[in-house]
Amino acid sequence: MNINKRQQVLAIAAAAIVGFFVLDKLVITPLTRSWKERSITIADLRKSIVQGHATLDREQITRRRWNEMRKNTLPFGASVAEQEMLGAFDRWSRDSGISVSSIKPQWKRGTTDDYSVLECRVDAAGNLSTLTRFLYDVEHSPLALKIESVELAARDNNGQQLALGLLVSGLRLAPLEGK
Repeated sequence: MNINKRQQVLAIAAAAIVGFFVLDKLVITPLTRSWKERSITIADLRKSIVQGHATLDREQITRRRWNEMRKNTLPFGASVAEQEMLGAFDRWSRDSGISVSSIKPQWKRGTTDDYSVLECRVDAAGNLSTLTRFLYDVEHSPLALKIESVELAARDNNGQQLALGLLVSGLRLAPLEGK
């Protein structure tokens, strides 16, 4: 083989390698990256569609549960709501046998005008079984209540008499007619 032909072959091979390198950097790699990104986007969209269909399938159940919860919120009138909450605490304390020393209701505004919260600080005393019965009644009440905090302290040396500090929030929603 002649040196000129050899140089031509090497020059063509070098040009081909540079051409493949440029083709890889400018065409193949960006297309591959774009393809992978689109595949991920398509997978996310498919997952979103499946979740959307599942949400639509659960619509009836969700609406029924929401309507039940809405019925169990506190009444819109502040005094009626406080009366209902205080009546519930009175009923639970009689049923459980604890002695309630104080109930301090306080209204808190929600972040929007759609709801407000009635917080009640309850101080009570009793033995372990009566206090657990009281807490059970509060937690299993149909009212829209949330126990924010529970504090227990012994009132005697044996721990037979306990003091309970309870912070409970009740939800009051704005009426739908105003919307």
